[in-house]
Amino acid sequence: MNCKKQKVALTSIFASVVITASKFVAALFTGSLGLLSEALHSFLDLVATVMTYLAVRVSDKPADADHHYGHGKVESVTALGEAGLLVIASFWVIYEALRRLITGETEVEASWAAIAVIVATIAIDYWRARALAKVAKETKSHALEADALHFASDMWTSFVVLAGLCFVSVGYPVFDAIAALLVSVFICRVAWKLGKKTFDDLIDKAPEGVAEKIQDAIKDLHGIIRTERIRVRPSGSAVFVDIYVDIHRGLSFGQTEEIKHHIVSAVKANISEAEVTVSLEPVAVDKETVQDKVSIIAANLGAKIHHIVVHFVNSEDNNKGRLAISMDLEVSENMLLGEAHSIASSLEQNIRDEFGQDTEIETQIEPFYSGGLHGKAVSVREQGNVEALLKEAAVALGGLSNVHNVRVRQSDRGLIVICHARTDAAKTVSDVYTIVKALECYIQNKRTDIWRIVVHSEPFGEGKRSAENNN
Repeated sequence: MNCKKQKVALTSIFASVVITASKFVAALFTGSLGLLSEALHSFLDLVATVMTYLAVRVSDKPADADHHYGHGKVESVTALGEAGLLVIASFWVIYEALRRLITGETEVEASWAAIAVIVATIAIDYWRARALAKVAKETKSHALEADALHFASDMWTSFVVLAGLCFVSVGYPVFDAIAALLVSVFICRVAWKLGKKTFDDLIDKAPEGVAEKIQDAIKDLHGIIRTERIRVRPSGSAVFVDIYVDIHRGLSFGQTEEIKHHIVSAVKANISEAEVTVSLEPVAVDKETVQDKVSIIAANLGAKIHHIVVHFVNSEDNNKGRLAISMDLEVSENMLLGEAHSIASSLEQNIRDEFGQDTEIETQIEPFYSGGLHGKAVSVREQGNVEALLKEAAVALGGLSNVHNVRVRQSDRGLIVICHARTDAAKTVSDVYTIVKALECYIQNKRTDIWRIVVHSEPFGEGKRSAENNN
């Protein structure tokens, strides 16, 4: 709960009591309608400040099970009620002033005591208006803003009443009724502006320019394709912002969370009191390849795939070619084949739904060792034998040289062999992959106990220095 808001509201109640009592006493002894209108105005301000204090206490309560957006609207309801009270009082004063002007009843006594009361209340009004406006700006409180307007309007209307009393003191009593009319018109104008603003808040009218400000803040953020909609809803000192944006459907969960974080930070940097909710809509984009789309379909199904190969098979009756897709699907090593086949069939059907039912799809099912493999280093002699075989294969097949950093581990599945080797930097990744696969086949044909071979290819020749720097 905001103690500063409550403290300034309580001080305003005390000031209103002093001002109202002083004006009523002065109006009683002078018979001034202008002073009476000011006293009524101040009395309504007293009622308003009490309402403001109660509103501030309630509006600062946090959101609960029955009020999901907090209690900020209480301030707007209170401010609207204050505006209504001001209008009612002003209409009565206008009626009485017109009656006096028409009938000529202007029995007013302008004493120096009455003038002193008005001057003192002007000073108090000025002091309270500044204090309330400062806290209202800091806390975004509509109720305190309304209170500040009341004290400010009191100050200016008191000047008008003071001028009326001065004219009365020099023999022009009609100016008392004229001053009352001017005060009432001014009060009606202030009440209208306050009432319109608070009514707009109650019907959730978006604050002018805020949506555009938010759009400018997020439009250049990385990862956003387009902003579909921005909704802004004021509630007391808070501004609730709902943002709907389109993002690439291939982004990972971590990437989408990062985009959401950047959006919230950008909005709060411009609107500190904003409560931001971001909705991300994954959409397809024109630059998606077939591989991209297949990967996204698999990710949405929770399937792990790799080694996606896309090709087109031409036929006599189809010059464009028939789309063919093959891939490897990883499933738990302990999963039964029937369950694994069901996952593969579901994946294939979803891919056909995307590309057409005549799409040729083949899925190879592979075990995924989720728990990791346990193993140990082999003997120095055994490692030497494997290293010699690696170097033999490199010479026999060509394309690889300087086999080094060889490591051999015995696992539950067989031997795992890891090594580094040099290859021409001018070769493509596809060329190097072909060489490495040939080396694997060569070695596994000679040693069936070798289960896995990992070759880290290092470039030499042109481009070697830049490649090594990148590594």
